[in-house]
Amino acid sequence: MPVRRIIQLLSLFLISGAVMFALFSSASMRDWRTASHAPVGLAPDAATTREAVVQVYAARTWGWRGYFGVHTWVAIKRTGAPAYTIYEVMGWRLRSSDSAVVIRSRAPDARWYGNAPELIAEMRGRGVDALIDRIDKAARDYPYAGKYTMWPGPNSNTFTAWISRAVPELEVDLPPTAIGKDYLGDRLVATAPSGSGLQLSLFGLLGVTASGVEGLELNLLGLTFGVDPFSPAVKLPLVGRLGAAR
Repeated sequence: MPVRRIIQLLSLFLISGAVMFALFSSASMRDWRTASHAPVGLAPDAATTREAVVQVYAARTWGWRGYFGVHTWVAIKRTGAPAYTIYEVMGWRLRSSDSAVVIRSRAPDARWYGNAPELIAEMRGRGVDALIDRIDKAARDYPYAGKYTMWPGPNSNTFTAWISRAVPELEVDLPPTAIGKDYLGDRLVATAPSGSGLQLSLFGLLGVTASGVEGLELNLLGLTFGVDPFSPAVKLPLVGRLGAAR
């Protein structure tokens, strides 16, 4: 198929999606200042759970951007800790700080400006404290802390992918709606965001990923199309994963 035809089809796909979003979701739009950040019950209670916990979450982003993509973050609780610590990137912080990386205590499974999160990876118990040490180091070594670009990255999903590459034991399969997960900066080759397999990527705009965790993914203009043959599913922009859960 000619490149021009592919671009036309992608453009039609995006435009029709935007029209559908405008027609069917305008009634649900909320003021960001009053949007809910209430937890949804996916995380064990830190007050009654002694074991160490690591969780990775994804939730649709605020406003019209949420139709296209998600915001992701990592939540940790060390053995015996009374609360969770969250690692995430927020681009707006660069208005008043030299780093977009946020490390803070909050509910791990809180709604993201009204949008309920999905738990995409979790580990508990023995050995998890050692993984938490590596998560913390990776977060503090994030090379794009002073940069943020919604598309194609670096953004919050680039940050989560950076951490998951450093801790492949988590086997994080970031959703196809996690735009920015494939951004590698000036590098062309890396392990897949899960930390396994291989990824080729040109500035997060064009690339391919092959991994025992992600399956096979194709990145076109930051949009992910893929197939997971291990837990049979297809991966599509906008809608995410269709098929068996991992």
